[in-house]
Amino acid sequence: MKKYLVQYKPFLLFISIFFATYIFLTLVYKSYLNLFEPSEVDGITNLVGDHVKYIMQLFGADIRIQKNVSESFLEVWYNKVYFVRIVEGCNAVSIVILFISFVISFSGKWKSTVFFILFGVLFIYILNAIRIALLTVLLFRFPENQQFLHGVLFPLIIYGVVFILWIIWVNKFSKYAK
Repeated sequence: MKKYLVQYKPFLLFISIFFATYIFLTLVYKSYLNLFEPSEVDGITNLVGDHVKYIMQLFGADIRIQKNVSESFLEVWYNKVYFVRIVEGCNAVSIVILFISFVISFSGKWKSTVFFILFGVLFIYILNAIRIALLTVLLFRFPENQQFLHGVLFPLIIYGVVFILWIIWVNKFSKYAK
């Protein structure tokens, strides 16, 4: 047994650090969400909604984003039509937690780890806001493709970018980069 622990120590260390970080950050996030009433929209989701509105207004879109009166989501009104909503799951925090957990489990130097995490979180956040804005426009124009756009294309893009960030991290900045 000891032979296998020594042989697979890097893998076991990675898995242990990854899951410990993931569980810790998830519990912190769930504690944050518990600060809000069930009918309230959390602050991060509100911020994402504000930035989606800002991005769309940059391109002259007729956009209005408002809190639903009875439930915890934001209504997105595009060209005076309500058809999209932003829920807590749209704020990309779960993706950020996954990203941070991976980077920490393959940590490098302290400064580069912190810098890469900050850069990655900001990049994912901006990409997510752009994703929601594009999704709004595309769903307005092509509502028949809702399942493909929301369920396949845009998750593929955001998870693909996170995967590329991970590859960059491991190959350029982690303690395993050579």
